[in-house]
Amino acid sequence: MKEIEILVEVYESYDKIKNKLEQFDYKETKKIIDEYFYDPKRNDLKPDENGKIYNCLRVRQKENKYTITYKDDVYENGKWLYSNEYETEVKSIEVIKQIINKLGLKKFIEIENEKRYYYFKNYEIVLERVKDLGLFMEVEYCTNEDIDVKNVKKEIQDFIDGLDLKVSEELNMGKPEMYLIKHNIVIE
Repeated sequence: MKEIEILVEVYESYDKIKNKLEQFDYKETKKIIDEYFYDPKRNDLKPDENGKIYNCLRVRQKENKYTITYKDDVYENGKWLYSNEYETEVKSIEVIKQIINKLGLKKFIEIENEKRYYYFKNYEIVLERVKDLGLFMEVEYCTNEDIDVKNVKKEIQDFIDGLDLKVSEELNMGKPEMYLIKHNIVIE
């Protein structure tokens, strides 16, 4: 699945942005723990020297459900465009971690967050409080179709601008990269 999104940091209070997003269809709030793994023998499955991640393996615990996801990011001129995401549910997080360990992969970060999900037309809007990182909003459009990614990103940015909230420019990196940079974590 092609995941086209824009992630911004929010410079408003949690309550203000939550109230603003209440105009959309609220679905749920979930606590999520994401664990990211790297391969010490492969450069393409670990952060580079600047903390940039091009491919990643993630195990997610979303309440009592578990998924494993492989993502590969597509960039143009150093700017992130979208991710190809391959995800499946797993029955046992313990077994999947044993498999990952047997493959020689190592965990490098764990990110805990609380996500509030809203929906509007084809967008999933997520307000995220990320432990030790901050407050973020992600607006995402997912498709299996071949579409003009740049046009969709422009539409997403116009949607965000129309919310009239104080937010950053598009961050052009995911929370794992931000976490590595903020906490000075270097993977050899």
